[in-house]
Amino acid sequence: MLKFLIGFLFVCTRKVIGVLMDYSKIISNKLQGMECSGIRKFFDIVNKTDGVISLGVGEPDFKTPYKIRNKVISVLKDEQIKYTSNKGNIDLLRGISKYLASRINVSYDPNHEIMATVGGSEAIDLTVRSLINPGDEVIIIEPAFVSYRPIIEMSGGNVVEIATSIEDEFRLNPKDLENAITSKTKLLILSFPNNPTGAIMSRSDLSKIVDIIQKTNIMVISDEIYSELTYGQDHVSIAEFDGMKERTLIISGFSKAFSMTGWRLGYVAGPKEIISHMIKLHQYTIMCAPTISQIAAIEALRSCDEEVNWMREEYNKRRKYVVNELKKMGLNCFEPFGAFYVFPDIRSTHMSSDEFCEKLLEAEKVAVVSGRVFGKCGEGFVRVSYCCSMENLIEAMRRLRRFVKSLI
Repeated sequence: MLKFLIGFLFVCTRKVIGVLMDYSKIISNKLQGMECSGIRKFFDIVNKTDGVISLGVGEPDFKTPYKIRNKVISVLKDEQIKYTSNKGNIDLLRGISKYLASRINVSYDPNHEIMATVGGSEAIDLTVRSLINPGDEVIIIEPAFVSYRPIIEMSGGNVVEIATSIEDEFRLNPKDLENAITSKTKLLILSFPNNPTGAIMSRSDLSKIVDIIQKTNIMVISDEIYSELTYGQDHVSIAEFDGMKERTLIISGFSKAFSMTGWRLGYVAGPKEIISHMIKLHQYTIMCAPTISQIAAIEALRSCDEEVNWMREEYNKRRKYVVNELKKMGLNCFEPFGAFYVFPDIRSTHMSSDEFCEKLLEAEKVAVVSGRVFGKCGEGFVRVSYCCSMENLIEAMRRLRRFVKSLI
């Protein structure tokens, strides 16, 4: 009798709720096969641990400059915040055009060659999806920002990696680029100053890359989100070279230099023939970048050069301190001249990158990022961010020194 009642209830319940859902048959196969961000996975653990000094997240510790915050407060009090055009507030686009002309001496038409995006990340996604057909090849330079590969793969593209080395200060070798190009190559992604290594490419370095690209029909994404944060020399964009504006899409934003990460405001500048198609995709998925953030960015470009210069000098002090401390510990480390990361070699500890990070966190409550998450050639390295207070950096280096000493 009991078995009969259980069976009867099961049949009745099934009639009510229908067939039980099997989500594995519904969710995109590509998405199911994709790992979560190696950075975020690790920092989910960090956020649950008290007393941790984090040298992992690439987020400035400085407040957004007061002029920007004050401008937004006054606008919120007095004005209604409405949608902008899909490509962005024209005053912002004009400001970006003027800014790029002053920094890299390349002129962009604000009406047709620039669009505002939800951070630099949306700009990367839009660019890749607008250019890549299934089977197209995209060359990335590793160690590389963790988002490039997933975006390319979700667009149906094939990733071609070029490994760089500490011996070359993680710069792109022209011969390696030549060897990587095939008839299927559609796009090259350059990211200098680089995340995670802090490497830069000089004018001389880039000129050799330009010579190769100009013999092809390849487009270049130049991710220049850290372009304001270079030390000892000015940033050079590949778009500056003769004939390269037509082959380049510059991606940047306000998160890093202006300490505006949460505002989520970026932009892309490039040929109008490509931007016009990117706007179509943008208008169907996002509509427009946040209006209030666009207003904030206008003020940033208009009045915050002094604040950006001050923050860069503070980063430079921290950079010198961290590099010096790592070398004194016996960790091989080239001197990075861009962004706010150092990429020390930890192979002398005979640990994998993941193991080093996990044991350091457990033993000393200091969080750094495994180099492995940035590509195969990142194994044996860790990313150390110095965009936190000098007080925290001093304490973190003290703990790291003690940890490294315990391994000898």
